[in-house]
Amino acid sequence: MQTPYWQDDIGAARRAVVAIDPALARAHEQTPAFEWRRRVGGFEGLFHMIVDQQVSLASAAAIWTRVEAGLGGEVTPERTLATDIETLRGFGLSIQKATYGHEIARAHVDGRIDFDHLETLSDEEAVARLTAIKGVGKWTAETFLMFCEGRRDIFPAGDIALQEAIRWADGAALRPREKEACARAEIWRPHRSVAAHLLWGWYGAVKRGEIALEETPR
Repeated sequence: MQTPYWQDDIGAARRAVVAIDPALARAHEQTPAFEWRRRVGGFEGLFHMIVDQQVSLASAAAIWTRVEAGLGGEVTPERTLATDIETLRGFGLSIQKATYGHEIARAHVDGRIDFDHLETLSDEEAVARLTAIKGVGKWTAETFLMFCEGRRDIFPAGDIALQEAIRWADGAALRPREKEACARAEIWRPHRSVAAHLLWGWYGAVKRGEIALEETPR
């Protein structure tokens, strides 16, 4: 597995992508230095990402605390499978998320994916194995590999915020679709994860009103 960037590496990677693609210069200039958003990996990390989706940060944190406590402080595939759906729902999970937790755990136990050795797979192979699990979409797989597994060259092109930030950077009238955003990101290899972090940081600052964006569509 690719090791995560250290802080100095992130700065160097940002400068590298801007040198390759001057369209990112404005985002680079307006976005402060950031750290790698590393989270716990493996089964626990993926299950946690599923739990976090479509709820507020506060709600997600509270639910996950109950999940950890309910599973005895150790979130493993075996303990998750040994806990029935209704009990998982009692921790605050929806029936869908509880079911997905079982599906992910069963995939590991059955050998369809090995979270202990996921680093042996290429990015493409890892995405394919993850998305074969019910409840794990492409965006989830890609962001899991980036944030939980520390992979350096992932770009979740289906992310609306990234697409919008690309539109701003390029001064385009229309937001690129996933396929177009994926093609646009090719120039940022092998630092697409840092490019994504940069665009997310820029997008967030604009939406929070910290940066005034003056759009000049072509």
